[in-house]
Amino acid sequence: MSLHIDAQQPSRIAKFATGSDMDSERTATDAGDESDVTCASCKASCCRLEVMILGEDDVPPDLTEVDRWGGLIMVRGDDGWCAALDRKTMLCRIYERRPTVCRDYQMGGTDCLAERSRTLPS
Repeated sequence: MSLHIDAQQPSRIAKFATGSDMDSERTATDAGDESDVTCASCKASCCRLEVMILGEDDVPPDLTEVDRWGGLIMVRGDDGWCAALDRKTMLCRIYERRPTVCRDYQMGGTDCLAERSRTLPS
C-alpha cells in the first residue's frame, strides 16, 4: 500500500492489518481485521519528527535550517512541532510545497502507528 499523508483532505483513510499488541482503539481483532487510521484523528503526530530536505524539495527557506551534520531540515518550534504546521488547524501551511519525506510518509504504516502510539493518549 502506498498512500501519502493528505492533511488538506483529512477524511482520507488508510486501511491496514493490525496485531493484537496494540490498543483496542487503533487495533482490530487477533484475526487480522482492518482498522481505520486517518490524519484527522491523529492530530499531526508525524509533524514532531525531524524532516530532512531533499534536493528536489521546494520548501520556503525560512522554514529550514542546517542540522549539526550539515544537512538541511525543517525548522521545529520550541514546542517540538514542525514550523509549517498551523497550530490551530493542525494542517500543513505549505501542503503543496511540503518536503518529499512528508509526501512519502505512509499513513497507517509501521512508522505512523509507532508515532501515534507514542504521542496520542491511550
